[in-house]
Amino acid sequence: MSLWYCSVCHSEYTTQEKPAVCGTCQSDDRMIMESASIPKTPEDVRDAARKKMKGICAAYPSCDGNFDKICQKEAYGKPIGLGGAGSGQSFRANGAALAAIRLNMSVVGEHFEPDTRCSFLGMDLAFPVLASSTAGAEKYNDAIDETSFCKSVLLGSKEAGTIGLRGDTWFYTPENNPSLRAMKACGGYGIPIFKPRSQEVLKRLIETAQSYGCRAVGVDLDGAGSTIMARHGQPVFKKSVKDIEELVRFSSLPFIAKGIMRPDEAQKCVDAGVSVIAVSNHGGRVLDSTPGTAEVLPLIRKQVGESITITVDGGVRTGYDVLKMLALGADAVLLGRDIIRAAVGGGTLGVRLHLEHIHKTLKKAMFMTGTKKIDMADSSIIF
Repeated sequence: MSLWYCSVCHSEYTTQEKPAVCGTCQSDDRMIMESASIPKTPEDVRDAARKKMKGICAAYPSCDGNFDKICQKEAYGKPIGLGGAGSGQSFRANGAALAAIRLNMSVVGEHFEPDTRCSFLGMDLAFPVLASSTAGAEKYNDAIDETSFCKSVLLGSKEAGTIGLRGDTWFYTPENNPSLRAMKACGGYGIPIFKPRSQEVLKRLIETAQSYGCRAVGVDLDGAGSTIMARHGQPVFKKSVKDIEELVRFSSLPFIAKGIMRPDEAQKCVDAGVSVIAVSNHGGRVLDSTPGTAEVLPLIRKQVGESITITVDGGVRTGYDVLKMLALGADAVLLGRDIIRAAVGGGTLGVRLHLEHIHKTLKKAMFMTGTKKIDMADSSIIF
């Protein structure tokens, strides 16, 4: 007899053969492993993801979109995978912008334990790092079922003391939406971010999210250029200020406008009543040659002031990167590609292990820069 473990819900089974399905959460055998092989570190999770995503992502220690990386090499004419659009300049710009920022080390002063606690849309979180609104992981070598992927992100985030966003993609429909299905299974603990579908479709999706008890909703405004959505009969559209206002008014939930890269458009979204401006170039996946998000973030914060919540993603790989983004004006920071790998490599456990590692390095960065509390992170700690 062998002891088996479901990496999504942590159930254990003692059987001769590997279970085909978890009897508790219904995840299939891709998420079930022998107890002896349960990952114990983020490196274990990364190693498992590397094997499952062979040819798509090699889970490099440096995820920067350079041409020597599998995801970006010879990208023309091939599916984008985990790479960036076109030559990958936007993908690389995200990392380069963060790498150009230095942290000012502070070693004189009273000893302290960094306090990473924060509030996000009224929710008390252990630290200001959220799982970004990725989607489509099941298309990467069929390594994971999409609903199990979404559950893993949501549950792993919750176990780490934070919350996960969930995305939208071409094989999601209003009737068969893995993100919403996972959120229902998780008691609504999550935030769905939808592609900019038609207003009527978005309203149906928002109504469903609200009925499941989701904490907020949003629209991936930068998904307007998605050609694969239209090819599969699910067209997407640019949204006007009037469209955004209509969606904000439609629901009582806080509304997130994601994909903002210009101060003037951030201001328009604020004027339309959104609760959160999500600074993002979609991981460099929708337009080549954009600036890195760390370059535009302080400009957007200056434009909209302190009264609006701002999140940012793009090139964030460590707790040090998180602190840089907070110092540049973000209230919370989102992780995308790393969370995909964590979920593929270790399910809920993998996501929790990765987020706990980020939390640990964030605390170290805060300690070594004299940042006692999250709200103390400002331009004085960067160079």
